[in-house]
Amino acid sequence: MGLGGCIILIATGAILTFATDWDMQGVNLDLVGIIFMIVGLIGVATFSSIAKRRRVVVRPTAPVDGDQHHNRSGYSDGYGV
Repeated sequence: MGLGGCIILIATGAILTFATDWDMQGVNLDLVGIIFMIVGLIGVATFSSIAKRRRVVVRPTAPVDGDQHHNRSGYSDGYGV
């Protein structure tokens, strides 16, 4: 389940909990809505922790030389002085 599915679960749970006043015999829709919201929040937390681990940091292979300036105008400091 991706991030979109988690958001849909949270939205559906909120609608069932706060926006409906249906009465079904044997089913507590408020509780079902709260369960949907909790499952959606757990899914968002899991998805975000997995997404953090997937980030790859690419380190430069060549050393970076800070003395090289490439200004097209020919000025060394970039301000025309």
